[in-house]
Amino acid sequence: MLSRELLPIPMTPGGRLDINSGVARLSGKIWATLWKDDLRPPSTAVLIVHPASNFIGHYALEELAARGVAAVGLATRYVGNDSALIMENCLLDIGAAIRHLRELGYERVILVGNSGGGGLAALYQAQAENPTITHTPAGDPVDLVGAGLIPADKIVMAMAHPGRAIVYTEGLDPAITDEHRPFDRDASLDMFDPANGPAYGEEFVERYRLAQIERNRRITAWATEQLEALRGHVRETATGEKVAPDDLPFVVHGTAADPRFLDLTLDPSDRQAGTLWGSPWAANFRPASLGHLSSLRSWLSQWSYDNSRANAYVALPEVQAPVMVVYGSADCAAFPSHARTMYDAVTHDRRELVEIKGADHYFQGRPDLARIMCDHIAEWSK
Repeated sequence: MLSRELLPIPMTPGGRLDINSGVARLSGKIWATLWKDDLRPPSTAVLIVHPASNFIGHYALEELAARGVAAVGLATRYVGNDSALIMENCLLDIGAAIRHLRELGYERVILVGNSGGGGLAALYQAQAENPTITHTPAGDPVDLVGAGLIPADKIVMAMAHPGRAIVYTEGLDPAITDEHRPFDRDASLDMFDPANGPAYGEEFVERYRLAQIERNRRITAWATEQLEALRGHVRETATGEKVAPDDLPFVVHGTAADPRFLDLTLDPSDRQAGTLWGSPWAANFRPASLGHLSSLRSWLSQWSYDNSRANAYVALPEVQAPVMVVYGSADCAAFPSHARTMYDAVTHDRRELVEIKGADHYFQGRPDLARIMCDHIAEWSK
């Protein structure tokens, strides 16, 4: 008989006020849902993570519990709002969850990074095995060396891309040259201009990819300059205390412009043209699509191509635990090249690459394929 319980997990405080809700801040907790079969008390917990998505109701939890493991869906402190998200704090949240599961008596923990949780899970495991990080990319203290992070026994990259900064840059619209005027566009770098494709030529794609990285680096340079400039905006309060703003929000336009969304000959797979948020042209500017609102500090930690550490390509070579990479052949967000490159980044032979034929990013309309993924994860957890 399957049962579900809500887990209150003690939260390690962050160094700055980056959660809007005072209720959430003062509770001192993050939350997770645990499913298990009470007739077969499990000794292994499978923890599914993402930086900001609410995985308390993750579609795989009941299916995994039915296969004899405790299935846990985590909500980090940034659940539902990544505008001020600091990746290093998400590592503290995963660490708190794994510690809590150990204290509950689970002998083994399998860490599953799903979708945008892939880069996060890889970085967590690398830092738990060999911690090195003491500051965020913005220079704020975050002592992962002294945090006592407990390594997972195995990790799974499930329908995952290598990291938010990587996939974000791959979708960053390089035709935008003025961050305040998204429709004043450079036609030579516009994937939505029929003169350029689809299909897109090799020379265009090469220029396009370089221009995407350049735009990301321009925003990173601007964010760094703005952080430094904030030091000059000191005001004195009525009590004589001197204060200054420590962060600023800003908007990024054009974040769903990966040529693979329209050209199926690039990174060939069984996917259909489009994005997770509908038509690429509309999704490119739609607030609900990826990373349109950020803070200066969050940009450096979460979206910066050069500064964000949640990069599975970089983290996985440092991971000694067994690694499984599971991907769908019809996924339009995590592409086959992502899966293969993550698999190739693992430097030992305790690894596995699994393709689920016909699966899209969310297994829409195909619960049978989601069950296949759960079969693989449950078997891997043994």
